[in-house]
Amino acid sequence: MGGESMTRTAPHCGGTGTARAGGGRIGQRLSGIAVALGLVLFLGGFGWAAVSYRPYTVPTSSMTPTIDAGDRVVAQRVDGDEVRRGDVVVFEDKSWVSNAKVVKRVVAVGGDTVSCCTDGKLTVNGKRIDEPYLPAGSLAEIKGFPTVTVPKGRLFLLGDERQGSLDSTAHLTDAAQGTVSRDAVSARVDAVVWPWNGMLKRPTGFEALGALSRPGPLRTIELLIVAGAVLILGGGAYGPIAKRLGGSRARTEPGPAGAR
Repeated sequence: MGGESMTRTAPHCGGTGTARAGGGRIGQRLSGIAVALGLVLFLGGFGWAAVSYRPYTVPTSSMTPTIDAGDRVVAQRVDGDEVRRGDVVVFEDKSWVSNAKVVKRVVAVGGDTVSCCTDGKLTVNGKRIDEPYLPAGSLAEIKGFPTVTVPKGRLFLLGDERQGSLDSTAHLTDAAQGTVSRDAVSARVDAVVWPWNGMLKRPTGFEALGALSRPGPLRTIELLIVAGAVLILGGGAYGPIAKRLGGSRARTEPGPAGAR
């Protein structure tokens, strides 16, 4: 009779070290799904931004301190009919500047009467307007002007830096008394992005005169892009991390018993 074999067979285990190193099939599938979803959110956010917004560089200091000269802003594409009091808008009017966009704040719309000033404050429809966005210590009466009744379908605009802004008050002798057609507006500024000053504050001083504009989808777009980037990075990092952890476990686990 042959001698009894003393060789022990290594026990079968569920899966090889190579499979464990890759994180397992379920982990790999979830990783792929995360990357795919991340790409959809990331690219979708940029696509939505490209459709909804346009970037502009403001060349003058007429909107200081809200927007300084050289600041980069993003402005939501809107129709003139969507503009409300207090909005900072981008428009083009050849009687103001030829072949150039202008950025100013809407202080009165069609049918309003606007004048300056009462106790140092802008007056719209007989109401004194609080304007916290003006430079510290500045009074609206720096740009004193007589009462103007804004024609229907037009806007009266001022710069936040009243002393140096060439705005509606510089065009009062024009046929339209310094007002601009709503159709001239192409966008509404939502945020200053360079340097990063964030979303513009709501012009609450105009609330008593009517509804204010709602912020655009910029915050939602930011969340989509950030969430997409996190999913892409997390899903992409899963495989290498799982492989490294699997390799560490393989080195620490005891090998199969040898022959005696």
